[in-house]
Amino acid sequence: MSDTVDVLIIGAGASGAAAAWSLAETRMRIVCLEQGDWPRSDRYASTTRDWEARRMGEFAYSPNTRRAAADYPVNDDDSPIKIANYNAVGGATVLFTAHFPRFHPSDFRVRSLDGVADDWPIDYQTLEPFYAENDRMMGVSGLAGDPAYPPKTCVLPPLALGRSGETLARGFNALGWHWWPSDNATASRDYEGRARCINLGNCGGGCAQGAKASTDITYWPAAVRAGVEVRTGCRVSEIRCSDAGRATGAVYFDADGVERFQAAEVVILAANGVGTPRLLLNSVSRAFPDGLANSSGLVGRNLMFHPCAVITGVFDAPQDGQRGPDNWLWSHEFYETDPARGFVRGYILEANRGAGPAQSALAGLSSGQVTLGADHHASLRRVFDHTVGLVAITEDLPEEHNRVTLDPVLTDAHGVPAPKITYRISDNSRRMLDHAVARAGEALRAAGAHTVRDVTPLATGGWHLMGTARMGNDPARSVVNAWGRSHDVKNLFIIDGSVFVTSAGVNPTCTIQALALYVADQIKARLASLFD
Repeated sequence: MSDTVDVLIIGAGASGAAAAWSLAETRMRIVCLEQGDWPRSDRYASTTRDWEARRMGEFAYSPNTRRAAADYPVNDDDSPIKIANYNAVGGATVLFTAHFPRFHPSDFRVRSLDGVADDWPIDYQTLEPFYAENDRMMGVSGLAGDPAYPPKTCVLPPLALGRSGETLARGFNALGWHWWPSDNATASRDYEGRARCINLGNCGGGCAQGAKASTDITYWPAAVRAGVEVRTGCRVSEIRCSDAGRATGAVYFDADGVERFQAAEVVILAANGVGTPRLLLNSVSRAFPDGLANSSGLVGRNLMFHPCAVITGVFDAPQDGQRGPDNWLWSHEFYETDPARGFVRGYILEANRGAGPAQSALAGLSSGQVTLGADHHASLRRVFDHTVGLVAITEDLPEEHNRVTLDPVLTDAHGVPAPKITYRISDNSRRMLDHAVARAGEALRAAGAHTVRDVTPLATGGWHLMGTARMGNDPARSVVNAWGRSHDVKNLFIIDGSVFVTSAGVNPTCTIQALALYVADQIKARLASLFD
């Protein structure tokens, strides 16, 4: 048993990094256990010519595809949407496309406005200063004045629209629909020691330039300088709890496979919306026979993804293909509820650049636009660098039957039960997807596309993992309170997407980090009475 630390954070991704940095100013002893290692930018997929093949292998979104030493398997056979995560310092921010929208004010009041799901116990104004702080730390590029949001400032200028952005803008303008340059955590100018984006592309395989704000190069260097210790190669198996119902620390396997215990006064879970309920459910004790902090029975329930569709237009004129960062333009035209559409809530349309040559060939072969034989090269040239797409991120409402449990057979490399996913796309989400595909097709045709194809729902849309340890004021209907502390275990906090009450219709990383900063701020403000 090691010496007791003040704060133990489990997970070094988006939320764990933000909380560690914020709490470091207290001068408490803070240790973070991370299952993966520090990323090596010189080994990213974007550094080699076979980057497309590597993104389908060692840099794939799914741990079941990667099967790296740091991964754990996920049984997602009973879900049409497959889990995506990445275990490393920086977590999924190493592979994300850095799209960085905030929630809308309405997203925190879904029950009040639309009579579905539940309201959050906090609102947009509560998180606004933490959104702003996170924008500064991550170095977010954007353009002030977007009418889809309350007024906010932008840290860096927006990313350039490029040829494909101008193409999409023409389509939205022709239809009279909202569009705006996206908030994106990719630096458009040199910022805080990070070089600006030079349009290497291939952002999903890791940014070798360092322009993309993965937390291994934003929050973590500052946190480590302030005294936070990051231990890599540490696979946490359970959180121990006293008979009195207080977390005492975590059991983990170190990089050599040796089982160890780290004692702590405060435990903070930041292991994502699947990893966190997995650990809680595997942490069984006399005080919590159904899993730690699970008196409500809701740990693992209300799993939300973002059912996605990719809609691609093929144009006569060349576009800018795979060059430049993805998600640099958005439309919130269909975000708020309109009963005439036949579903509740809404979605965002995000710009999506064209694919690389290999992916263009594979997609073209499946759609019939690329042929084999004598016309192969000519048909590929008509598609490659001639496509622009839109991604629809649709709001997923919480349903208790969508859940994470422990698989009775499948385990990780150290015998820890793997998470099992049970998930169904709701009728509301399917109607929303149909609407999004139709509207995106209209926008692409208005922009000049002669052919439109779609993939819906996107099978790998499970990179947004939310809702499995929800926040709320009622201990019978939630797992943590309004500032992230477990109702059951007074020294246990959760700061990742698990605490989401609803999913909104935008990418969650920006809000996950704002919540982590908010919870850390609450901890600091309440240090004298933290366990009351």
